[in-house]
Amino acid sequence: MNRRTFLLGGSGLLAAGSLGAIARVPGLAVAATDGADARPDLDAAEFHASRKFARTAFGDIAYVERGEGPAALFLHGFPLNGFQWRGALPRLAPYRRCIAPDWLGLGYTRVAPDQSVDPHAQAAMILALMDALGIDSADLVANDSGGAIAQLLLTAHPQRVRTVLLTNCDTEFDNPPPKLLPVIELSRQGRFVDEWLAPWWQDKALARSPQGFGGMCYADPAHPDDDAIDMYFGPLLSTQRRKALTHAYALGLERNVLEGIGARLGRSRAPARVLWGMADDIFDPAQAQPLADAFGRSRGLRKLEGYKLFWPEERPDVIAEEAQRLWAAWAPQRVR
Repeated sequence: MNRRTFLLGGSGLLAAGSLGAIARVPGLAVAATDGADARPDLDAAEFHASRKFARTAFGDIAYVERGEGPAALFLHGFPLNGFQWRGALPRLAPYRRCIAPDWLGLGYTRVAPDQSVDPHAQAAMILALMDALGIDSADLVANDSGGAIAQLLLTAHPQRVRTVLLTNCDTEFDNPPPKLLPVIELSRQGRFVDEWLAPWWQDKALARSPQGFGGMCYADPAHPDDDAIDMYFGPLLSTQRRKALTHAYALGLERNVLEGIGARLGRSRAPARVLWGMADDIFDPAQAQPLADAFGRSRGLRKLEGYKLFWPEERPDVIAEEAQRLWAAWAPQRVR
């Protein structure tokens, strides 16, 4: 498989307008938001120092937490970890207890022996994490494969989910996206981590190049920076077991776990908002509007022209702006 042609994937709410409208972002320009969004991102050292572990039957789940009050869970993509949300957490900490966990098989979570890491197991792990942390219900903010897991959580356990803010992710009719299939096949052969992630980890300029991870998934050629590359790929390359778990995660994305979910999304009463980077060539941008329309309490779609799959890492101000508006649309209930 030629690295240059391979594409890695993963497998109230308006920008100032009436409800249901579509807010477009010309080029890469996004309007500035309020002062809370000026808070600096957490750096790698601070993120490492803040990491906690919650003991569950699934293993010791790594997470970073900021803020107090009603909980918000930030669900990352593949092959990333909670560090993806290092900009969103401090911006939204004044409004929520913001928690960014690492999936089973990714990041720094310590997976229990013989534990499945497929999407249904990930959703069950999030419920166990919520229980361990004393969380009855939460707002979900998700990207990439985290978006598929958010949809599973919402439809299977609606009482545990207040609102859903989805960015580029799997949808019922694009799961897995065709460009993820080579990842799955390489993972089946036990080759993906060593042949793709290892070269990017060792050569960070390659990782940021048009032929690398950065060119595939980010609009800004400075992304991902060295710290992010180390944070994302380092743990996955650390042991043979971690490599095997990464491959198992990718293999878990092979089956369309969202098949038939549309009707269940339609019955959901949780306010939901979709934000989509329209330059994404891994997930089909044509699926963004149908996804937004599928929710029973849809708050519409916002298109971000020029942005790719992992744009939430580049534009945490947009996540902060939209999350605050969505959370304001939720009717107050008892939360903890």
